[in-house]
Amino acid sequence: MSTKKTITHSLLLLLATVIWGFAFVAQSIGGESVGAFTFTAVRFWIAAGVLGIVILIRHKKHARNIKRLLLGGVVCGVLLALATNLQQMGLNLGSPVGKAGFITSMYILLVPLIARIFFRKRSGWNVWIAVVVGIVSLYLLCMTDTWSFANYDLLMLGCALSFSFQILCISKFGAEVDPIELTCVEFCTCGLVSTIPMLICEVGAGAQAWVASLSTWDVWIPLLYTAILSGGLGYTLQTVGQRDINPTIASLVMSFESVFSVLAGWIVLNQSLSTREWIGCSLMMAAIILAQIPLRHERKEIPREPDDLPEQI
Repeated sequence: MSTKKTITHSLLLLLATVIWGFAFVAQSIGGESVGAFTFTAVRFWIAAGVLGIVILIRHKKHARNIKRLLLGGVVCGVLLALATNLQQMGLNLGSPVGKAGFITSMYILLVPLIARIFFRKRSGWNVWIAVVVGIVSLYLLCMTDTWSFANYDLLMLGCALSFSFQILCISKFGAEVDPIELTCVEFCTCGLVSTIPMLICEVGAGAQAWVASLSTWDVWIPLLYTAILSGGLGYTLQTVGQRDINPTIASLVMSFESVFSVLAGWIVLNQSLSTREWIGCSLMMAAIILAQIPLRHERKEIPREPDDLPEQI
């Protein structure tokens, strides 16, 4: 792959990480007016519609394995709903967006651990060192003077764990079906799974108040941002950007989502972190990067020619 093409694809991925980083701010602002289930349900129904339009425009003809598409989309969608609702509830409880972004990024460290435990996939020494560094950074980020986690920190940890399983499921099903179609089904499932508790817990608590909470632009601007930009555009940029690019470069670029979440919280919400939390963020970033550096024997397995890579779009 040419250097120019690598730079172009890396910039596309970087733009996606900027969009996702600022999405934490949108979720935080939107959560001030509506419940977590409502925000997630509406967000992903809109995002599914956006991807549906993208699928229609593409007119891509290929053999569809409908059974695997639906199975993968439903499984990934349930996990996505769990992860996103936990994240949204944490933000609704007041989690600083920068801290939320870095704790969510723990999935990059958890994925190889889960793959090792459940799928017996080996991990290099760099991953285990990264896990230790990640635990230290988590302590600096979350532990209070009373040696306890805040409620929103625990929710973010549950979010990171759920995202870890969701990513492993996408890795399994994404190679078997069209990734954009898979994500569309996933978004529909996430919207449906979130709609059920929304109707029971939030609409049921007062339908008139629920309708009123959705009647201002203070809610719809964050909703449209997270649905159209973070969901539709962000995923499309990721899909295009990851074509024919070294996966290590791609994962390193996308790991900076947590950095942009801190910048977004500082720029938009005027949120700042303590010195201890900044050190925790720095260690987390170092752990994320370390976990993604391929070892010598792993580099030999990376395809060197674009034709060796599976088509993703």
